[in-house]
Amino acid sequence: MSRLHGTKDFWIGALRTEGPAFAAAVAEAPAETPVLSCPGWTVSDLTLHLAGVYHWVSSFVATGSTNPPPRPSGEPTAGVTPLQLWQQRYDQLMTIFEGLDPEAPAWNWAPQPKKAGFWPRRLAHETAVHRWDAQLAIAAGGPVEAKLAADGVSEVLDTWLPAGRRRTPGQWHGVVQLTAADAAQDWYLRLRGEGVALLDTATVFGHEDHHARAQVTATASDLLLALWGRVSFDTLGVTGDRGLLDGLRVG
Repeated sequence: MSRLHGTKDFWIGALRTEGPAFAAAVAEAPAETPVLSCPGWTVSDLTLHLAGVYHWVSSFVATGSTNPPPRPSGEPTAGVTPLQLWQQRYDQLMTIFEGLDPEAPAWNWAPQPKKAGFWPRRLAHETAVHRWDAQLAIAAGGPVEAKLAADGVSEVLDTWLPAGRRRTPGQWHGVVQLTAADAAQDWYLRLRGEGVALLDTATVFGHEDHHARAQVTATASDLLLALWGRVSFDTLGVTGDRGLLDGLRVG
């Protein structure tokens, strides 16, 4: 099994691309334009949400503390538009990330080492998916770049699911194979009730009972967007037990 292991520079590079693309889409849309992929949200809501996430992470990521940080109070919006506030928070975040030691201590919510390098990855994917949301609102959605999307799939499987952050609690049992055709990557994972485990290729083929019960083949971007609930797995190439895929959804 091949999964991309990114670096701080890779994720910051993604933020440099996805951030301006998000801003460009927001600039084209009236503030109250519905975001169809985030029911109940407008473009203004989406912009303030992402600005708030940037502000929150900026408040603790370089402090050296691994204690859970408080959520900042509501964003000040007097005299600034949501996009202007987003730009301020994006610029602040990028400055902090540029000087960040990824090995420095920093809190995160996942069952992983409490290191600052968690956050450039997390916010690169947060920004990429919300860029897609913003572009969809203006009927101009473009795919997530293949290598970034493949790492985003890995993040769902190695971070979100092990942290218990499924969209819907439930019990699933079986093995799922995801294949990103444009990134030459496969992921095998075993679902056991509420638990999930990534499997390597040697393990999968070493035991007959590990053979996949559901398989999905698509572009890396479509796999990522399906895991985040932006597109339906039913629109992708699925064979086997379709119900197992509900145990992979985090958005």
